Amino acid sequence: MRHFFNLSILLIFLGISFLNAQNPIIQTSYTADPAPMVYGDKLYLYTSHDEDNSTWFTMDDWRLYTTDDMVNWTDHGAVLEYTDFDWGLKNAWAPAAIERDGKFYLYVPITDRNNQNGIGVAVANSPYGLFIDPLGKPLVSESNADIDPAVFIDDDGQAYMFWGNPVCYFVKLNDDMISTEGEIQQIPNTIEAFGEREGEKNDRRPTTYEEGPWVYKHNDIYYLFFAAGPIPEHIGYSTSKSITGPWKYQGKLMPTQGGSFTNHPGIVDYKGKIYFFYHNAGLPGGSGFNRSVCVQELKFNDDGTIEQMNMTSGIEEALKNLNPYRKNEAETIAWSEGFKAKSNEVVGNFVTAMKDGAYIQVKAVDFGEISASSITARIGSVHNSNVLMEVRADAKDGKLLATLDVPLTGGDDRWKLVTTRVKEITGVHDLFFVVKGKAPTQLMFFDYWMFSK
Repeated sequence: MRHFFNLSILLIFLGISFLNAQNPIIQTSYTADPAPMVYGDKLYLYTSHDEDNSTWFTMDDWRLYTTDDMVNWTDHGAVLEYTDFDWGLKNAWAPAAIERDGKFYLYVPITDRNNQNGIGVAVANSPYGLFIDPLGKPLVSESNADIDPAVFIDDDGQAYMFWGNPVCYFVKLNDDMISTEGEIQQIPNTIEAFGEREGEKNDRRPTTYEEGPWVYKHNDIYYLFFAAGPIPEHIGYSTSKSITGPWKYQGKLMPTQGGSFTNHPGIVDYKGKIYFFYHNAGLPGGSGFNRSVCVQELKFNDDGTIEQMNMTSGIEEALKNLNPYRKNEAETIAWSEGFKAKSNEVVGNFVTAMKDGAYIQVKAVDFGEISASSITARIGSVHNSNVLMEVRADAKDGKLLATLDVPLTGGDDRWKLVTTRVKEITGVHDLFFVVKGKAPTQLMFFDYWMFSK
């Protein structure tokens, strides 16, 4: 019997401190199946979403997170739900995202009203949505193997979609990105292409290929990353000189780690570096059905191979500093404990402190050479008790910059702006917003913050 180690045990084993942890990169919701996309100066990360306390793949929507520094991630909430497809019945599973000619496409597996798996496509004029279903039916619906799409546009402009469990299919996409060209093809499920499966195998699963393909190109070599079996999954990869194959298995990229019996790769170039996304069960309450997305750098050997890598604590150094003198969403977070993501029609996305001592860390905040004089925050509470939010520098018990009294507003549909003076601070620091108070749950709501000089 295999043992499932949680992330804390793994990080201790690897000698990694939680004090500098960045993984999992989202702590206010359970997320899985990362689909990174770069557009302009931002990295857009679309994910599936495990509902709290799931005991199965209970997933109803797809979520979006963005960053421009790789350490602070902004939560944009759900940008698409399976109910946005009239033909959808259930299962908002692993997505894929791509931009073409100023339009944005989400490819998503859904179970239809006949209980048949299929892959739908939604399109928007902005990476934030509004995404709509242009077809009114699945783009592909051949069998229950139709899950886990990945989309790739080659250098000649030809687009392809890959997908499938327990075999890997692919098909050409037309320039409109919502119709296919030619026949659906299957990558031969051979040991040459995907490696021999360890342990128990059968005619349906003779190789390591399981699901979750992701296509990437580096130095004229095509890479097919995939979730590999047997369960619990690891990440394997194969290479080819052509997008259509033949593919040659290269081995394990990431062994089974992190407490989830599934994994899902996503690879993207951003600001001169290559980032590898995956998921594990690293958050409190995490499991194979309550997963969390992580990221770390990926580096190639000179011959195009990749060294096997373990899960790490993530990206510790920001690519750029954050400006505190503009409106910063409270849901822009490097690390948090005790906060949950929320949204409503009044303010959109925000976060809620669920317990005494809950905190948010924001990294690499640049105050410049002249000290800030005050901070303003949009906050509120439903509890008639003394709830405070401390603003501290460099640690959750670091230098106290300011204390904000959280007003009783009566609900998360009612807010107040609170302004208070701050102690002198200049230069670059991490900020910690620490909540103090006694309440059964939901001590306070937090929408945004901004310093002034």
